[in-house]
Amino acid sequence: MDKITGKTKYLLGIQHVLAMFGATVLVPFLTGLNPLIALFAAGCGTLIFHQVTNKIVPVFLGSSFAFIGAIGLVLKQEGLAEVKAGIIGAGLVYVIMSFVIKKFGVKVVQSYFPPIVIGPTIMVIGLRLSPIALEMAGYNDGAFDNSSLIIALVVITTMVISSMVQHSFFRMMPILISVVVGYITAAFMGLVDFTAVKEAHWFGFSGEVVDQVLTIPHFTTSGFFAIAPIALVVFIEHIGDITTNGAVVGKNFLKKPGIHKTMLGDGLATIFAGLIGGPANTTYGENTGVLAVTKVYDPSVIRIAAVFAILLSLIGKVGAILQTIPVPVMGGISIILFGMIAAVGVRTLISAKLDFNHSRNLIIAALIFVLGIGIKEVAVYNSITVSGLTIAALVGVVLNKVLPKDI
Repeated sequence: MDKITGKTKYLLGIQHVLAMFGATVLVPFLTGLNPLIALFAAGCGTLIFHQVTNKIVPVFLGSSFAFIGAIGLVLKQEGLAEVKAGIIGAGLVYVIMSFVIKKFGVKVVQSYFPPIVIGPTIMVIGLRLSPIALEMAGYNDGAFDNSSLIIALVVITTMVISSMVQHSFFRMMPILISVVVGYITAAFMGLVDFTAVKEAHWFGFSGEVVDQVLTIPHFTTSGFFAIAPIALVVFIEHIGDITTNGAVVGKNFLKKPGIHKTMLGDGLATIFAGLIGGPANTTYGENTGVLAVTKVYDPSVIRIAAVFAILLSLIGKVGAILQTIPVPVMGGISIILFGMIAAVGVRTLISAKLDFNHSRNLIIAALIFVLGIGIKEVAVYNSITVSGLTIAALVGVVLNKVLPKDI
């Protein structure tokens, strides 16, 4: 079934919102950004993407996990204005890559980012985030806070069980189910403060959210270079997601509308998100999963979901409820998700069938691991700093080009 009409479209649109909701609001929670702005940015970004790609690619754009560590660090050390500038910079990298791909072709660009570089780099992203997840789950100074640990364990257990249940509803939304169970557990333990929910307006952004949206981006070298270069890694994920989406739908979106257009759409959506204070956008595999289950590939359903996301972001009570979710609940989710990011890197290496009997592969992977995990950031000139992840990725790209293939 490809084309549908009537109320079914709206029901399917709601299902797509449910599929993207948990991950999209999780990113702002982990970074300190506002979840309502993230929802608004995701909805508007998806509509921008569809406009750029001639409305033929059934893709939903949501918050990207790859930027979590960098955004959280810059927000804490420098502020929202610097985060906005960095995310806008990431969007500009996408836009530049779209023109590079159009000129030189996908294969030439991909040659600089083969699995031996991308796999370990993705693993580093997850491993760099693991201390943050444990801290959110109550781990500090060599010990766990008992209440936080109980909540985190309930969330982790629920997520594992939900993922194992055969019913598609549970398997498709383990994050959302786990957050709900963790939230209820925390409420019974007296760890949820409902004051913000009672005081919140039903409709419209609060004054605080409006102030965040209107904050002028401030371009500093440290903030910009901590966030923007991550897009060089994530664009490979974009190509993979668009390829997967096309395989599910049965169309070659790499040729029509072209990967350069999907990359451009992603870039413009991320620039918009940066302007209003949302996290960087990325194509969502969760919604491609919904396409595979429902066999409904009509892109207009995704656009309906985008409108629902925008409307949901304007309900003040929803934002207030989201902001009352205790940190240990998100800590339990993060322990699994950050580990999964690292596992995706492992899967990349396995899928590519790389032979680690070759010293070349061992050397590239080893240096990416040590530099990416061991270096937090390096000051290169005055206030200009570069993250260990950026250094590791650049070293991997260079070594891949200069090391002989036969060692």
